[in-house]
Amino acid sequence: MPDPQRPDPRPTNWAAGRYQAVAERIAVIAGEVVATADALRPIRETTLVDLACGTGSAALAAAEAGARVTGVDLTAELIAIASGRPGADAVRWVVADAARTSLPDGGFDTVVSNMGIIFVEPTSLIAEVRRLLTPGGVFAFSTWVRDGAGSPLFTPIVETLGQPPAGAYSPDQWGDLDVVHSRLGAAFDNVQFESGSHTWQFASVESAVRFISDESPMHVHLLSQLDETTRGRLLDAFTGALSTHADSAGQVAFEAPYAVVTAHRAH
Repeated sequence: MPDPQRPDPRPTNWAAGRYQAVAERIAVIAGEVVATADALRPIRETTLVDLACGTGSAALAAAEAGARVTGVDLTAELIAIASGRPGADAVRWVVADAARTSLPDGGFDTVVSNMGIIFVEPTSLIAEVRRLLTPGGVFAFSTWVRDGAGSPLFTPIVETLGQPPAGAYSPDQWGDLDVVHSRLGAAFDNVQFESGSHTWQFASVESAVRFISDESPMHVHLLSQLDETTRGRLLDAFTGALSTHADSAGQVAFEAPYAVVTAHRAH
């Protein structure tokens, strides 16, 4: 019988909540991923695929830069939103698993992802990226990096529910340079890891908690699996953690480290 205080290990329902609220806040990182890939190998008039594209921020940035773009996401609801955005007609949108796209072998000069592929099982994902890329093609993606001080968006989960099961993969593992090298080393060359910091800002603690409870799909999905008492405990933990980042006017701001990882497919 399932433990009501532990979440179901099934994949996140990314149609839960309102993913656009997350995408809008991290769109600047999507632009950075595309610009970094372009600096390594110009993307204008080349083929590019945005894997786990969500509502398409990286795909649209790449199309604006002149690439011939395909955007792939498993969640049809997010592809529907992406395909309705300004400039979306320049992108081919595909509903598919990022690790099993059915797109052509060697069909792309560049693969990008903005905080997307980090949620995909890594072994199958890496094999698919290698299959999709031409020899020497660029792989560029962003990942969150574990913060020693703890993130008010994530630390309360562990403090309230406990550590995830041993052996499970988690998105922030990609933020460890040793993990990146171990996963990419056999099939990719010239692995680079560029660190950055993203500022999360909310008008108040209450609006930050609403982002967690009503908008962020990862959090909405997690909360939906908990019994009422545990859900209340977790929301209280989020409220307490976020309150430590509120200024005298009640506004909340905190930094979240991230990295943009790039590599070339080995010949």
